[in-house]
Amino acid sequence: MGKIALTGDRPTGKLHLGHYVGSLNNRLNLQNDKSFDEIYIMLADGQGLTDNFDNPQKIRNNIIEVALDYLSIGLDPNRVTICIQSALPALTELTFYYMNVVTVPRLERNPTVKAEMVLRGFNEGDEGLPVGFFTYPISQAADITGFDANVVPVGEDQKPMLEQCREIVHKFNSIYGETLVMPEIMLPKNEKATRLKGLDGMEKMSKSLNNCIYLSEPAGSLKTKVMSMYTDPNHIDINDPGNVEGNAVFNFLDVFCEEHHFNDYLKDYKNLDEMKEHYRKGGLGDVKCKKFLLSILEEMISKFRVSREKWKNNLSDVYDILDAGTKKAISKTDATYARVKKAMCMDYFSNKNSIIEEWKGLLNK
Repeated sequence: MGKIALTGDRPTGKLHLGHYVGSLNNRLNLQNDKSFDEIYIMLADGQGLTDNFDNPQKIRNNIIEVALDYLSIGLDPNRVTICIQSALPALTELTFYYMNVVTVPRLERNPTVKAEMVLRGFNEGDEGLPVGFFTYPISQAADITGFDANVVPVGEDQKPMLEQCREIVHKFNSIYGETLVMPEIMLPKNEKATRLKGLDGMEKMSKSLNNCIYLSEPAGSLKTKVMSMYTDPNHIDINDPGNVEGNAVFNFLDVFCEEHHFNDYLKDYKNLDEMKEHYRKGGLGDVKCKKFLLSILEEMISKFRVSREKWKNNLSDVYDILDAGTKKAISKTDATYARVKKAMCMDYFSNKNSIIEEWKGLLNK
């Protein structure tokens, strides 16, 4: 079996820079990595319904938004397969069977699930907690194993989900024999890019917290958002010493700034370390830092905007990309499901003669 990668997103809204540094940029690197035989990128609309079940139109509307985001950053449908989760029935079937190898206490201990429950206002034991949301890690394991993925590029916050998937694979294979492929996690190579702070200084950029910059952010609102970013609340006067730790502006600069940007937009400094040193000792104002960051982000996002507009004007092509990718994914995941059913002795209609002979043997004992 070759090298296969799977990743994806819940289409609950447009994608933002947190997605870009956490996983999207990794996907661009993957599609240029000739060592990969297959790369699947899934629009996880079924999982999006776990906390949006009363608003399916929201999920439907964002299928095209997220697809455009994928294409606008440079994901190439000739090198990656983009597909829609709800059109892959094998994944639902796999989820159902994997539920038998996971306990309720284990799901309750999953740090990612616990954090997401708090974020969405769910409380453990609360009658309002949807079972589908609670079993999210099992569904994600079905996605990963359904594609035989042995590499899963994600952000650091998804490590517990991958660990639980590996547990499911190990237990299933222990019971039924070597059937499922064991996945490995792929984190962003830049350690500083494993988590992008929110504009308000919160540890996570999130649509629901309204503290993010979208990949398709218009120039006007991009400027407004950057100029309102959280810095150091004690850095009141330009001459005051400032902290770069916990400072959202410098967190962004750690991730996006390259040395050539100083030559392009801020010739006062040779590199980011020199700029940070000046900020720490005082004499460098927040406005100047934010304007520098704005120039860097506008340079990048303006390219995404142009590409997005091109695809937006060719929606028939986008439809065909999703249609072709989903058909390929159906074939892939159906093959895995057939293998799982055979391992679980549930392949009743795979070979009529063989089954009849098996029945005869049992009944004649």
